[in-house]
Amino acid sequence: MRTITTSAIAMIAAAGLATPAFAQDSEAEAMRAELEAMRAQMQAMAARIDSLEGQLVTAQAKADAATETSTTALAAAEEAKSDTSVKWKGAPQFEGNGFTFKPRGRMQYDVGYLGAPDSFTDSAAGFGSELRRAYLGFEGTIPGGFGYRAEVNLASEEVEFTDLYITYAASESVKLTLGHQKPFWGLEELSSDLFTSFTERAAINTAFGYERKVGLSAAISSGDVLAQGGIFTDSITDLNNDDGDNELAYSGRVVFMPKLGENQLHLGANVNYRDANAVRSVNYRVRPSIHTPDVRFIATGGMPVESELAYGLEAGYIAGPFHAAAETHWQKVGRPGLADPTFFGGYAEVGYFITGGDSRGYKNGAFDRVKPTNGVDKGGLGALQVNVRYDYLDLNDAGVVGGKQDGYELSLIWTPTDYTRFLINYGRMEYTDAAIPGVDGDRSYGVDAFGARAQIDF
Repeated sequence: MRTITTSAIAMIAAAGLATPAFAQDSEAEAMRAELEAMRAQMQAMAARIDSLEGQLVTAQAKADAATETSTTALAAAEEAKSDTSVKWKGAPQFEGNGFTFKPRGRMQYDVGYLGAPDSFTDSAAGFGSELRRAYLGFEGTIPGGFGYRAEVNLASEEVEFTDLYITYAASESVKLTLGHQKPFWGLEELSSDLFTSFTERAAINTAFGYERKVGLSAAISSGDVLAQGGIFTDSITDLNNDDGDNELAYSGRVVFMPKLGENQLHLGANVNYRDANAVRSVNYRVRPSIHTPDVRFIATGGMPVESELAYGLEAGYIAGPFHAAAETHWQKVGRPGLADPTFFGGYAEVGYFITGGDSRGYKNGAFDRVKPTNGVDKGGLGALQVNVRYDYLDLNDAGVVGGKQDGYELSLIWTPTDYTRFLINYGRMEYTDAAIPGVDGDRSYGVDAFGARAQIDF
């Protein structure tokens, strides 16, 4: 890279030493002096070139180091980028480095019509509409086997907590849950309201005040058997009241859920005990198969209750487009100084998908999401399902006359995509010993209830 090298300087210097003997001549002396000056200048130039070469080598080393650092950083960034993925499960689910995070929510808008007999004068009869549920929250997992879910309901006058818990997978077959969750009441109650056969659950699941509670639970699975149990106290809302007399409740459930070829069988039993830790006024009551009318035709009225013992049986079967489900429930109520009544109820339903290839979902001891074989998003019709149900509840016992219900219900469900659903249902509810008499005092009559729902979730 040098223009003049050190060897060239040496040659010139040697040429200067080869000057003839006439060096004593003044002209020769002048030339020698000029050559010496030139040699000095060239030596200085060579030294400068050496210095510049050193600086160039240092700069090149720094540039190489910077390039290597940049390449390493880009590689690390690319590796980090490739370690993070996004899946779509109704909403984006982010996964990376053992973590997952997914927003979740649902919206259900209902309309309904209650047709009561002429002898009935309650103003709740007629047309009604409501935002039934509006949930918003998030869920995910954390390395080490931990998970979480937090969700609130925005449809009420005040924001209500729904699921709010932490989970821990102690092993592949053991899962612990701590926080605000559902105790183990039964098949339909533990199936999400997103996947029920009618807009409202059966009377046994709405009459007895089932709600989420704060507690610690465990689920243990082994082959076709699932065992669930937990200890609970009040709901978050009741805990925040700080009245100092929180209840204590125990819940257990066992499910046998074998696959019979391509079909799914479900057999289960559950038991729940609640010690109120104080005498509380409780009113067992139920709406007429839809939620929009704020009226209950059968109700016990406020009773002093200090404990509850509930137990039930469950059965379900899924065979391609067909499904059947049935449950029974006994509710024994401890009343201080009074006879303890035992109320009874149950339901039986069957359903069938008109569209080919569709079937009801099932997972972990509960009904699950329907995924249309030919959804609207795929250019198809979606899934069409019809269901019929008989719904019975008896709130008469031990001197308590809360009334009896015989309900006959029919529903049609259209599921255009995995995360959208539209329901319409009709119920004919026949009452005996109704809590609300007609204008002529008659307590045995029937009402007609029509309901519809538009639903989306993510």
